[in-house]
Amino acid sequence: MIPYSTQTIEDDDIDSVNSVLRSPYLTCGPAVSDFEEQTAAYVNASYAVAVNSCTSALHIAMLALGVKSSDRVFVSAISFVASANCARYLGAEVDFIDTDKYTGNLDVNHLEEMLIEAEKQNRLPKVVVAVHLSGRPVDLEKIYALKLKYGFYLIEDAAHALGAVYKGHKIGDCFYSDITVFSFHPVKIITTAEGGMCLTNNEDLYRKMRLFSSHGIEKDSMYMTDQSRPNYYYEMQYLGFNYRMSDVHAALGISQLSKVDDFLARRREFAKDWEELLSADKNLTLPVADTENSISSWHLYQVGIPFGKRDYVYNTLRHRGICVQVHYLPIYKHPYYQSIKNYPTLPGAEYFFERTLSLPLYPKLKRLDLQMCAATLLGLIDEKKI
Repeated sequence: MIPYSTQTIEDDDIDSVNSVLRSPYLTCGPAVSDFEEQTAAYVNASYAVAVNSCTSALHIAMLALGVKSSDRVFVSAISFVASANCARYLGAEVDFIDTDKYTGNLDVNHLEEMLIEAEKQNRLPKVVVAVHLSGRPVDLEKIYALKLKYGFYLIEDAAHALGAVYKGHKIGDCFYSDITVFSFHPVKIITTAEGGMCLTNNEDLYRKMRLFSSHGIEKDSMYMTDQSRPNYYYEMQYLGFNYRMSDVHAALGISQLSKVDDFLARRREFAKDWEELLSADKNLTLPVADTENSISSWHLYQVGIPFGKRDYVYNTLRHRGICVQVHYLPIYKHPYYQSIKNYPTLPGAEYFFERTLSLPLYPKLKRLDLQMCAATLLGLIDEKKI
């Protein structure tokens, strides 16, 4: 099978992990803080908190922002369920923002309409979660203007977007947002096997996320309520969680981060190859190309298949050993969300979902395999023309 994505693990990654396995620290050691500092420096953020998954990162971001059961949270409709679940963990009401029918990214005009209506009802959201789908940045400048006007916190769900750039700002620098989260799952831009990270420029949010990630325990006497006790003393100041990243995982992350620009360059080359090979078929809708103001990390290469044909193409390609994928079912269509609220149908999200197909794209992809995949896809589209 040719996967839609897979990790790139090389000898230096294995050596990095082995060095930690031979060290005194498998967890709570120096590798995690090193990984945090290097990632923060890479994206030009002030603070970073590494955790065991991006879902955990989203959860502690919500906790740090003080989300509770009486609050509302607005979330991009097209994303993995964790983007919304993190608010539901705290009992908050979740409403979904429609997306652009071609990119799957948050529709800023619909967000503004939702905010206008919410203000009339005196029910503005506490947080908006904006997802950089497939690694393509959302229009942060416009969302930021709405943030200033309506007073919500902004979380960038950048699970797909390490290395993406918006108007000269690397995604993760939190120039427009309060918190950005990354994923280090094996199919993402870099991997720690499992892992995630919160980035922020706000020291208070950083300290809260740090505590929430490790049982709510404070060990720095400077921040304790009782500063007179010996070194053994620590205080549980919040009801936190065991979301820590281990040094083993962080060691892999450090090694991967040192190669991230090479990984991104390969992804961008393959995205151009896909565009060159598929652009002649006007039945396919191709992703928007990079511009000076918006540079994708190309986590996914998502094409639009003609209506009614996507599932046939999906099943046939997988039967032929090409492991394409679909990202994503609108979150509000999952049975859990259907059970809690009668969510309205969002036309942009529905259009995008019914047509989208994610094609193979990862640093180890072979050009010959990419060309074979393209030829197979084009043959299917031609075969199924109306």
